[in-house]
Amino acid sequence: MSQPTEVNLQPVNITSADLPLHCPTPSMKLWNSHPRVFIDVTTTGEAKCPYCGTVYKLSGSVKHGH
Repeated sequence: MSQPTEVNLQPVNITSADLPLHCPTPSMKLWNSHPRVFIDVTTTGEAKCPYCGTVYKLSGSVKHGH
């Protein structure tokens, strides 16, 4: 199991405006980058990046079409 990093200590709250969600996000530091992976948070409301372990939580409802 990987150790927590600065990126994945706290869950990242996102809204439907952030969909489709991918990690790393534009706000992440370049040194902490990994290959872009799209993450489905619409099914369960929460998902974890398989590369860095960052947890994303969906806040609010999802607009149709996402």
